[in-house]
Amino acid sequence: MLRLVMPEVVTVVVDVVAWGAFHAATGYAAHRLGDERLDREGWWLRARRFEARGTWYRRRLRIHRWKDRLPEAGGLFRGGISKRQLPSYDVAGLELFVRETRRAELTHWWAMACGPLFVLWNPPVAAVLLVAYGVGVNLPFILIQRYNRFRTQALIERLRSR
Repeated sequence: MLRLVMPEVVTVVVDVVAWGAFHAATGYAAHRLGDERLDREGWWLRARRFEARGTWYRRRLRIHRWKDRLPEAGGLFRGGISKRQLPSYDVAGLELFVRETRRAELTHWWAMACGPLFVLWNPPVAAVLLVAYGVGVNLPFILIQRYNRFRTQALIERLRSR
């Protein structure tokens, strides 16, 4: 394990800057992903049985009560799309929204995956706290994207069956 010897204040500044850089870098990387890579769900993003097409999030986590209180940064980069509201209510607009929820979910998975890097320059207790921070900050956004995607996919299916 690499241990950099820095004063505590400097280490805290490095940690804050590192989390900011990780979030910005993963957000930009996901923003640059081609739409064709997000048109379908791979193994990582696919629905799990327990999620019950999103109803698990509503029943168990009451996600519909708190999800709109969190910030949304989909429009941060030029050409990005905010997920605060649907782009349009036709199938094409709903499919665009679904694709953007995949992009946002990947962004947060990738940012969370950066957490173990803090082990390189932090003492064990601080590293555990920083990894926990990464999970605590990113997991709610992952859950929101999954919940919204499953609900929107169900709406697309209903519109197509008409």
